[in-house]
Amino acid sequence: MKDKLFFFIICIFFFACKSEPKKQLIEIVTGTPIPLKYASGFSAKDYGTYKIIEITQPWPNANQHYRFALLKPNYDTDIWSHKKTRFDDVIELPIKKIVVTSTTHIPALELLNIEETLIGFPGTDFISSKKIRKRIDAGFIKELGKNESLNTEILLGQDPDLVVGFGIDGSNRAFKTLKNSGIPVIYNGDWTESSPLAKAEWIKFFGILFNKEKTADSIFNTIEKNYLAAKKVAKKADTKPTVLSGAMHSDVWYLPNGKSTEAQLLNDANVNYLWSNSEGSGSLKLNFESVFEKAKDADIWLSPSNYSSLQKLKNANSHHTMFKAFNNKTIYSFTNTTGNTGGVMYYELGYARPDWVLKDIIKICHPELLKDYKPFFFKQLL
Repeated sequence: MKDKLFFFIICIFFFACKSEPKKQLIEIVTGTPIPLKYASGFSAKDYGTYKIIEITQPWPNANQHYRFALLKPNYDTDIWSHKKTRFDDVIELPIKKIVVTSTTHIPALELLNIEETLIGFPGTDFISSKKIRKRIDAGFIKELGKNESLNTEILLGQDPDLVVGFGIDGSNRAFKTLKNSGIPVIYNGDWTESSPLAKAEWIKFFGILFNKEKTADSIFNTIEKNYLAAKKVAKKADTKPTVLSGAMHSDVWYLPNGKSTEAQLLNDANVNYLWSNSEGSGSLKLNFESVFEKAKDADIWLSPSNYSSLQKLKNANSHHTMFKAFNNKTIYSFTNTTGNTGGVMYYELGYARPDWVLKDIIKICHPELLKDYKPFFFKQLL
């Protein structure tokens, strides 16, 4: 009798568990992490029929994380009907229409050959990519105003599958309007990363969204290889020129802090950046006297803000002319390398191609090491 009762209880337990097989399966399955070597602002796992991506650093010092489910074709609607509340949003793949909001997002679309999915952008004149400019001129990509005040009427009319947002604090009202209208918004925090290669690795973010992980990984590996090879070449330099950076605005001199990605590039180029020992990852704000005292005899002056000529640098503040680098005309800037509509290419491609940026700096500071290389971004200020 006891045996029969025991068998009966086991049967009840078995069939009770079996009544929700899909739900149990989704709870216990373990995802495969998508590998990242440098980037820390996002992470992702692949679960076979879906992926989960988490944005852990959408802007500096963010205390809010975002979690998204990416559902692959033929996903099980019964499973996901009760799962949506566990995520900030659920995104159905494949993505056929996308809106991005920063020029740093543009290179990934082109490198992954998915530029035809872009249907809107705020400030299209800032885009320099020749491929994407053709699509803008043909009317395939709509002008959406400004990132801080997107034209949501036009954007909603385009009915994108996803908007990739850029934000400094998460207070963009337009993004909230879009989400309330059923359009997923996911933040891209490439600009918050702490190293040049970490920023470049965000191409894998787009690879995940478009099921192109292997392609993105291959592209990044090439960029990483080129960067590390250039860094190795820079170590062969016999001398380390002293370097000044930034310029004055309203009596304040802004220049890269010692832990910034700009300072890391200078360090990897094997130069003596005069503020390399300063703490912090953002910008230093100094008065003229302190900058002049340390850098008046600097050999090279890189990235003098957005000034595009020596005359404009002089007109902005006559103190700029007191530096040796000004008088020797050893000032180099990326401001004059622009696309057809005036967009500064560094602001579009600089994050994606740190290997080119590093080679530019090495060529300027150690011209004997890269004899056949022509700088892509930086030009001498005249």
